[in-house]
Amino acid sequence: MVQHVHDRAVASGAAEVIVATDDAEVAERCRGFGATVAMTGRHHRSGTDRIAEVVEARGMAGRRVVVNVQSDEPLLPPTLIRQVAEDLARHGQADIATLAAPVATAAELFDPNVVKLVRDRDGFALYFSRAPIPWHREGFRTSPGTLPSNTVYWRHIGLYAYRVESLRRLASELADPLELAESLEQLRALGCGMRIHVAEALEPAGVGVDTPEDLERVRALLRTETPG
Repeated sequence: MVQHVHDRAVASGAAEVIVATDDAEVAERCRGFGATVAMTGRHHRSGTDRIAEVVEARGMAGRRVVVNVQSDEPLLPPTLIRQVAEDLARHGQADIATLAAPVATAAELFDPNVVKLVRDRDGFALYFSRAPIPWHREGFRTSPGTLPSNTVYWRHIGLYAYRVESLRRLASELADPLELAESLEQLRALGCGMRIHVAEALEPAGVGVDTPEDLERVRALLRTETPG
């Protein structure tokens, strides 16, 4: 799965692709398919903290844009990796950029493995949650289990672009109570006043792997992509 993610990151046109891990076996396997690997400590609370260690060790410049592509997204289109980096570059007032897509079904809206978000009129995130947000009081009261027709719900795509200086600041902050409650690292950024710009993804993000069922779906899809 990591190799699929790595290859898609390379295809995005990134200047450099690094696999950050604290596991020696993962590192060995990644070097086996030609990846550049950065070994990190085991103490990190999130992928954001792990990447912060890597950029610090490499002395990256403060305004450089770094994209965090999570290893459980083997079908992520390279287009979206480029999109999130370019979106951050265009929004100088943003500390972080990420992507979202409209929620398609009520089942998706009420699934805690699907992270929802609300944003302001300029596209900046107001909140992320595993719960359905916003809560449509009248719609859910009269038609429980259906999507209200007059409200657009957004599903977060777990892809982040950071400026290195923002990444350093975020890693220095204590875990936010909301981050711990929801198990969502982006809430630490909102909690300390950082701004996250959220653009609509230019194409479907593909299937992420959050459950054993997701893994089987991804395996089936990858088999259809591979000739023979």
